[in-house]
Amino acid sequence: MGLFDFARNIGNKLFDRDEEAAKNIKEEVELCIPGTELTSVTYDDGIVTLVGTCIQPGHKEAAVLIAGNIKGVERVVADGLVAPEPVEKMEYYIVERGDSLSLIAKRFYGDPMTYPRIFEANREIIKDADLIFPGQKIRIPLD
Repeated sequence: MGLFDFARNIGNKLFDRDEEAAKNIKEEVELCIPGTELTSVTYDDGIVTLVGTCIQPGHKEAAVLIAGNIKGVERVVADGLVAPEPVEKMEYYIVERGDSLSLIAKRFYGDPMTYPRIFEANREIIKDADLIFPGQKIRIPLD
C-alpha cells in the first residue's frame, strides 16, 4: 500500500451515496486544514482526485490522509494539489490492531512518552489521541 492507497472499507463515514462524496470530502479537508483551497474534488469508484492549493508545508500530505481515511476511499490522486515542501521528514504508518500512539512511539522512537509528537503531526487526522483505528494511515515525524 503506497502513500496514496488506503483501505476502502474503514474510516469515517462521510457519505452514503457516491453523488455526495466529492462535496463532503472537499468540506472535510477544508474544515480540517484552514488555508487549503480545493478548486476541484472528484470521486469515482473509490478514487478521489484533489486539485487546489495549500499554504503550509505538510498540508498536502495531511489533505491526502484526511481524504484517504474516509470510508469508501481507496486511493487519492493529488498531483494537482500544490503546497510548499515539508520541512520535516516523514514516514507513513498503517495502524494495526492493538496499536496505540504510545506503542507506535515506542516502536519508532524507543520511548512511549514521545507519542505527542505523532499526535501533533496528525492533528488534522486524529482528533483524540486515544482514538485511532486499524487500517488508518498516519504520519511519523523522523529526526
